[in-house]
Amino acid sequence: MITPTQRRFSRWYEVLLLNNLFLFVLGYFVVVFLPSYVHWGAKLFQWPMVEIRFNTLLANSLAYTTSFFILRKLKCYPGTRSLPFIIPTILITWFVVFSLFLFLREEAYSRPVLGYSFILALGWSFVGHFLARRFRKSKLAIVPFGRALELADVDNAITEVLETPKIAGRRYDGIVADLHAKDLPHEWQVFLAECTLARMPVFHSQQIMESLTGRVRINHLSENIFGELLPSSLYSGFKRLIDILGVIVLLPFALPIMLVTAVLIQLDSRGGVFYNQQRMGFRGKPFKMYKFRSMRNDIEGKGFTDGEEDPRITKIGKVIRKFRIDELPQILNVLIGDMSWIGPRPESLQLSKWYEKDVPFFSYRHTVRPGISGWAQVNQGYAAEVEGMTEKLEYDFYYIKHFSLWLDILIVVKTIKTVLTGFGAR
Repeated sequence: MITPTQRRFSRWYEVLLLNNLFLFVLGYFVVVFLPSYVHWGAKLFQWPMVEIRFNTLLANSLAYTTSFFILRKLKCYPGTRSLPFIIPTILITWFVVFSLFLFLREEAYSRPVLGYSFILALGWSFVGHFLARRFRKSKLAIVPFGRALELADVDNAITEVLETPKIAGRRYDGIVADLHAKDLPHEWQVFLAECTLARMPVFHSQQIMESLTGRVRINHLSENIFGELLPSSLYSGFKRLIDILGVIVLLPFALPIMLVTAVLIQLDSRGGVFYNQQRMGFRGKPFKMYKFRSMRNDIEGKGFTDGEEDPRITKIGKVIRKFRIDELPQILNVLIGDMSWIGPRPESLQLSKWYEKDVPFFSYRHTVRPGISGWAQVNQGYAAEVEGMTEKLEYDFYYIKHFSLWLDILIVVKTIKTVLTGFGAR
């Protein structure tokens, strides 16, 4: 007999209020329709619609739809809160729409209505964010066998370890089990089948672990289909074009900063301005990576940076490392094609050879171009490179598996936050 089981938020009014389509339509009414109706009243429904009303409605519709889609897409990634992206996304989308009017020299639109919609879009997005914090956090029931128990204390979700194969009337978003566990008792297998028949989702623990932590466990990487992990060649080509355009746009702004940095490094300590090192690159091909020197040359080290408290780091070095100014010369590496703006951080040849002996599938990270910043850097940082290499690789493999424009945009935003504030993962 099937145990009565209900999914969390399964009642009709819960499904309606938390449905993305419903929220989009309701938001469209508030952000686009309401300010237009308040401004023009019943004239808004006159047909054929005059040009000023049509252009304004079209502009607000495009801005709202684009911002809604971007915010929804970005918050899908693990550990990502939509709050830091609300103001930049809304501001940019409405700015682009307004700029198009200026570029096309189109004057038949209402500036007040555009402004009202912009303000309402901000308010609506903040309301949505705080409601999501209250209701959107997943509640998962853990089957206490195998690797599923690793999720017992994971962040970004409410998890409860089941003691018996019963839910006891409680409602969850899904059941998590290690479907590869060899010691899963028969009664728990029956329980999972009953949950499925009752339309309660049953997830494999590896799938949930990736979605909550943003990491692909490398000790179980063989369970993946390598074809699915192969990055898109189409996006790789598009990304290379974006890399070149980014260099052209940013170089005039970066050059003055680089000149001042070079002078300060020379005044701070003896030695050259640049530090060049052989790194392992795209498809396992070594290349010379350029950086501003942030360490003393007269103290011997371990062949890698021993954390941010490494005694070799100079006074100026601490500052330029904190704000990532030491990475600016790598613009040349991006232009040449050795690196990308976003990708797994390239390791030295010495460390790469060491990791290849002891870390499974290490060389797989070379299937994409290494980057100035990456998914591992904005989540884990640069510290403890040797001890934290396994975790770093898990972030790198997640990036490769989910290689996309949206993930790159998210990394760029998080990197900019670190550069401007000096805080956050590095």
